Amino acid sequence: MGTYYIKDLESITGIKAHTIRIWELRYKLILPKRTDTNIRFYDDEDVKLLLNIALLNKTGLKISKIANLSKSEIHSEALNSYQKCYENDDLINSLILATYNLNENAFNSVFSQYIHDNGFENALIKLGFPFLNRIGDLWVSDAINPALEHFASNIIKKKIQLAIESQDKKIKNSKKFILALAPGEYHDIGLLFANYIIRSKGHETLYLGTNTPILDFEAVLDIYKADYILSIFSNCQAGIEPAKFVDSIYAKWPKIKLILSGGSLLSQLEKFTVACHHKQNVTILKAPNELSTFVENIA
Repeated sequence: MGTYYIKDLESITGIKAHTIRIWELRYKLILPKRTDTNIRFYDDEDVKLLLNIALLNKTGLKISKIANLSKSEIHSEALNSYQKCYENDDLINSLILATYNLNENAFNSVFSQYIHDNGFENALIKLGFPFLNRIGDLWVSDAINPALEHFASNIIKKKIQLAIESQDKKIKNSKKFILALAPGEYHDIGLLFANYIIRSKGHETLYLGTNTPILDFEAVLDIYKADYILSIFSNCQAGIEPAKFVDSIYAKWPKIKLILSGGSLLSQLEKFTVACHHKQNVTILKAPNELSTFVENIA
């Protein structure tokens, strides 16, 4: 069973610590436990209860009304709300709880069922990436141990890798893509997903992976006559800025086309646009679902 402090609840649920304390004092909704040194803490059941309370409150039910419900009624009402409007939020919360409990079976059960019902691409776009965004927020705020983030990320990576291996479609006049992260970039789930999307549309990929030196591009481009290079920038402290990466590529391979994305790039898009001298040859993707449309439109 997990142990959470008030700052953890704030990070997990998005409810301010001040509000949580008011709900405790005024409505007795959450009753914290105490350590031997009188420090308040909460357990998994408290987290689930608070997530459900937050949902009901968000959907318009006054906190005074929620306080009159039993715990089972709160969970029941929340479940109805999840099913009507917030199904994926519920599933994301289930994945978060499975991650906190290091419960791989529970994690796989939720994720695999969504894949079965909605397809692999939708599972990543509508469940996987939103979940990873939430986990990233928790990690940044110190509400989750990095080992838990690695646990969840590696499960998703394995699913993507298996999906990639199952793709054998090949279309006429297929294009060649090099997939690689620039120096200092190590988060490769987005790149793996791009590999899956491109192969699922019948095109060819050469996957170089993370932290790829510019010289490595030179080593492969003479052999693998690629039409596109795809890269993702997610680390604002990476070894090379996106504009310099683009200029380095076009200094040697002026005819190749670039596809770029990632939170770090998008957060400095205006700066990138000013600094990049080859932006007319660069496609910027602002969301994961845009890659599928882009690849489908390649003629």
